[in-house]
Amino acid sequence: MLDDYFRQYGLITIFALIAVAIPVGMLLVSTTLSIVGIRPDKPDEVKKSIYECGFETLSKRWSGFNSRFYAIALVFVVFDVEVVFLFPWASEFGYMSSKFGAFVLIEMAIFVAILLVGWLYAYRKGDLEWT
Repeated sequence: MLDDYFRQYGLITIFALIAVAIPVGMLLVSTTLSIVGIRPDKPDEVKKSIYECGFETLSKRWSGFNSRFYAIALVFVVFDVEVVFLFPWASEFGYMSSKFGAFVLIEMAIFVAILLVGWLYAYRKGDLEWT
């Protein structure tokens, strides 16, 4: 049993090594081809310019975006992850409720309540307001 346990970690380790080796290998091949001269390195002003939907840019400076978008994106990610956890739970709720009773429902209610407290905090702080 313990042997099977470590075999699973061996598979995860092999997967992680392959996941690291592929990008590192691609970077090494690209750098080697650049040094050898097969991949040309020709810097140009057009390559450094900002590409905006095929149109020429009006100014040369990089413009930032409003920080409110960052707050909205974070709230979206939090609730998106909540939905990722909520769907499998909902699909197995019938089986789990017959086995564990009301504990499963209370556990998910606490999870959703904690997320709603975070949403209320962001709402009262004004992070979701555009005015």
